[in-house]
Amino acid sequence: MTSIPEDGPDAEHLRPPEVTDKTVEALGKLSEALEVVEHARGYLYGFHRLTGAADLALGDAVELFRDAGHQDIADQLEQDVVGRNVIHGRWTFQIVEDYDDGYYADFKTAERGARDQLVSGKRHLFEAEMKEDRRTHGRPHHEALPPEEG
Repeated sequence: MTSIPEDGPDAEHLRPPEVTDKTVEALGKLSEALEVVEHARGYLYGFHRLTGAADLALGDAVELFRDAGHQDIADQLEQDVVGRNVIHGRWTFQIVEDYDDGYYADFKTAERGARDQLVSGKRHLFEAEMKEDRRTHGRPHHEALPPEEG
């Protein structure tokens, strides 16, 4: 077991002794890539929610056109656009499910596998070492760890 320095990261953020700088750098870049995938996933869920909200608002517009006596416009909107697929054969929930179950799941599994194989699953080693390098030891708001709860 690696000892924890008095003023440094906790054991979960210390690199195993045999791990090289290049390995930590590669894992850091892999983590960065996963963060971009997570960000993209957020946009995909935003797209899903916004498209759903648009479809519901469109349904409201159809009813307002009917109430205003514009039956032909209401019928055309209802038949051509309300509830239609956003891409061939799919509503947005199906796109989200395909992404989550395919690319996203595979990416997360691959990232976790690399960490498990190389650093016993430890996360954010690159960032933990960057924090140690960039912070001013002994200064307020530059502590290595949050205060212990007691």
